[in-house]
Amino acid sequence: MAGPPSAPATARAPSPGGHGPAQALLAAAPGASAVAVGLYRRGQRSFAVRGTTAFGGGAPVDPATRFETGSLTKTFTALLLAELAARGTVAHDDPLARHLPPGTRLPAGGADITLTHLATHTSGLPRLPPGLRRTAGARLLTAPYAHFTRADVLRALSRTRLRFRPGDGWRYSNFGVGLLGHALCGAAGGLSYADLLAARVLRPLGLRDTSATVSPPPGLAQVTGYWHRRARPAFGIPGLPGAGAVRSSARDLLTLTEALLAPGAAARTPPDPLRTALEDVVRPRLRLPRRPSRLALTWNIRSRPDGSDLYHHSGGTPGCTAFAGFSPRHDAALVAFANCAPGRGNHLIQEAYNTLVALTRA
Repeated sequence: MAGPPSAPATARAPSPGGHGPAQALLAAAPGASAVAVGLYRRGQRSFAVRGTTAFGGGAPVDPATRFETGSLTKTFTALLLAELAARGTVAHDDPLARHLPPGTRLPAGGADITLTHLATHTSGLPRLPPGLRRTAGARLLTAPYAHFTRADVLRALSRTRLRFRPGDGWRYSNFGVGLLGHALCGAAGGLSYADLLAARVLRPLGLRDTSATVSPPPGLAQVTGYWHRRARPAFGIPGLPGAGAVRSSARDLLTLTEALLAPGAAARTPPDPLRTALEDVVRPRLRLPRRPSRLALTWNIRSRPDGSDLYHHSGGTPGCTAFAGFSPRHDAALVAFANCAPGRGNHLIQEAYNTLVALTRA
């Protein structure tokens, strides 16, 4: 998955060419066979797509085509936390250990880790669990998480050394948000992450294209991921699904951002706990050290010169790149996908951020 999804250092004007704000985005990932963009502004939504689900064939891309979201999964896990908190199933300050299997060994100081620490990267946990790189071996660049199981994750927890006391620092952690997913599943009676997310978030919001499963629902197209135009295996992350397992479409991801902009006015009005969660998940929680940003529950917040806030998160897998962002004051949102890995020549995230900033100025 991509590294810490901080805002691009400089917001510049979108690249020229084409018609409309999405055109630069369609050309921003030349190593992709498929790009899909969704735009929302003041009640109006539109989509722009190009290509097919695979080089040399595949289905034509449309707004319902599924892509790997990588670390954008973390925003779904954060919303699930907020939903379970709104129901009273968990509390934000619950200790992690309360919702893990009995007998799970914690690192020194780990008893102080709360669910909110995990959702704000302030737990002190490292980015990756100990032993993952060794387990990946020769698959490190193609399928780094594929053979690292839930049992491996829980065993790794006992061998972990916290980088700081929980709450005293900030360190982006796939490990931490992955453990948050396991804790939420434990609190909900042992449901799988995929089933719990579907029941509490995806179905209530009408997100029909989205799941935390490798295979798409019947009738939906899903892209092949690429790295330097070499096909990558489907991304699997069985040990840390809450950190990177979700696949979604431009249509569904835009629907989610619209719900975050106006929880009570979503096209499909969610039940009360989820409406509460949609408001709670974007509440600022802390200011990031040495960065001009704040953090909600996993969402990054960048303050704009006009005093507005721009929320954003990005994601990457060995074969896909994803971005989502929105501005509540300007009632604007943008989502973008490409089926190529982040890296040199792939400017999708930068262009998406720039385009969203331009929408807030229009």
